[in-house]
Amino acid sequence: MVYIGDKPDVPVRVTVFDYDANGLTENELKDVNDCGAYRHTHTSTWINIDGLHDTAVIDCIGKQYDIHPLVLEDIVNTQQRPKVEVYDHYVYVVIKMLEYDYNQDRVITEQMSFILGKNYVISFQELIGDTFDTVRNRLRNPESRIRKYGSDYLLYALMDRIVDDYFIVMEKLGEQLEEFEEDAYNNPGKSIVGQLNKLRRDTIYVRKSVWPLREMVNHMSNGDIKQIDPKTTVYMRDLYDHTVQVLDTVETYRDIQGGIMDVYLSNLSFRMNEVMKVLTIISTIFIPLNFIAGIYGMNFRFMPELENPYGYYIIMGFMAAVGIAMLIWFKSKKWF
Repeated sequence: MVYIGDKPDVPVRVTVFDYDANGLTENELKDVNDCGAYRHTHTSTWINIDGLHDTAVIDCIGKQYDIHPLVLEDIVNTQQRPKVEVYDHYVYVVIKMLEYDYNQDRVITEQMSFILGKNYVISFQELIGDTFDTVRNRLRNPESRIRKYGSDYLLYALMDRIVDDYFIVMEKLGEQLEEFEEDAYNNPGKSIVGQLNKLRRDTIYVRKSVWPLREMVNHMSNGDIKQIDPKTTVYMRDLYDHTVQVLDTVETYRDIQGGIMDVYLSNLSFRMNEVMKVLTIISTIFIPLNFIAGIYGMNFRFMPELENPYGYYIIMGFMAAVGIAMLIWFKSKKWF
């Protein structure tokens, strides 16, 4: 196995939630070999691994739970696309976690892998984070539904938590779109093009993560996977509706971005046309004036007007009259 991704300078952390309707045990394992003890229990178990850079830990868990070597390779390769693979005694799920980084002003992603067995869920998280704290709090509540259902419902709860973050990301992208739309109308500058292209890349990245997720969740909700109880497929269908809603929002945002770019280009073209119109009017007014000035600038010795003591004032007055007449004519044509 070769880990592909950023290598944090922290050790891999393994936490375990072993639970049923009557009780809950929460532990942080110091020795990864202790994970195998939860494979054949009568309770439901959630084993969460924070960090994929130590491939020895991933390999040890793979041997204890008979995970195929190709699956282990996919787990440590953080460039996988969302997918679901069904094996004899477990289901392998890959999903992308999305988060908006306000410091870097961009969408960041993290790969999340799940192994769903008969009575356990193993989650492989790329980085240590608090994304699943709400799920942990629900597990600590003895009255919660998650305590009364099996490991397949736990997998649904974890995936649903990830999809909920998609809506937060889409809300932030929507706010940026509203700002860009207003700037495109009122202040179309060069900076908006770079910002809009950055937003377009973020939207494409979200679409790339959500598009295969829709088909994956649809497959998990059709009842063909034996590890997923029919009672849980109802919730999976609800999760499918959420992914479709996110995808529809992404497509809407892409259309809005195209519209904003069209408005920006139209406004830019309109402003350029206004400038060209003003310059054209000025040039048109000065064409006859330059013609008159050119005639009396010739070096002929015999020009009757040159001997007239009022010739200069007559020509200047005539030129002013021509200019004013042309302005009045342009105004009558509503050219400005």
